[in-house]
Amino acid sequence: MEVSNKRIILTGAAGGMGSILARELARRGGRLVLVDANERALNALAEELGAVALPGNLASREGCQQVADSALGALDGGVDLLINLAGINSFAAFEDEDPARLELMMHVNVLAPMWLTRALLPTLQRQGAGRIVNVGSIFGSIGFAYFTAYSASKFALRGFSEALRRELLDTGIKVTYIAPRAVKTPMNTDKVMRMGEATKMNMDTPEDVVKKIIAAINNDRKDIYFGFPESLFVRINVMFPRLVDRALAAQNRIARKFAKSDEQGSNS
Repeated sequence: MEVSNKRIILTGAAGGMGSILARELARRGGRLVLVDANERALNALAEELGAVALPGNLASREGCQQVADSALGALDGGVDLLINLAGINSFAAFEDEDPARLELMMHVNVLAPMWLTRALLPTLQRQGAGRIVNVGSIFGSIGFAYFTAYSASKFALRGFSEALRRELLDTGIKVTYIAPRAVKTPMNTDKVMRMGEATKMNMDTPEDVVKKIIAAINNDRKDIYFGFPESLFVRINVMFPRLVDRALAAQNRIARKFAKSDEQGSNS
């Protein structure tokens, strides 16, 4: 799918990677509705790009329905491309996770893409065409210690994408699942960055990831996993998970020292 003149809804648009993706979609001629909880940053970006800003609460079903209705109104009643990029992360020992944070993470990372897709699906079905892009993570195929809740949410998003793609096989609606490895964005706190350095975690720039997201959309990819050797580990983890357990053991012990420190380890 070429994005020129396509009607596009992008969530998480005001974030570190979202703003870069929004600019690239606008540069390629997309008609954009930008969604984010950060109203000030969102409005500034939308003004820069000549896009529609929809400050929205994606943590609730009602908020997602309102976003969907408003977006369809701004796009003359249709949508060609929904990109579910919005998400929150958490780096902590699971015994230290705030239960309210767990609930919020599942709402934003899993239920929001499902709620938005559900709200927009009748329109896509009437059109007989469109694409849903869910941006997940390598953490959705390999469960990483101290990112337990985040990994769980991305595993769920991957399962939703796979099942929905199969359900919509005989329609003109396509589903793409995109799984980057760790990305250098403000979502990662200083503690995460220091842990990544200590464990030699590979991290990509958001600019590189955006290029690959655009390429996946243009080339009608069903799913794509970024980064080596992480993408190889995804396949190994399916067939030989105990081997991956052993390979990550030393890294996990280092990560625990950072996860159990007093510094807050999560942000949105």
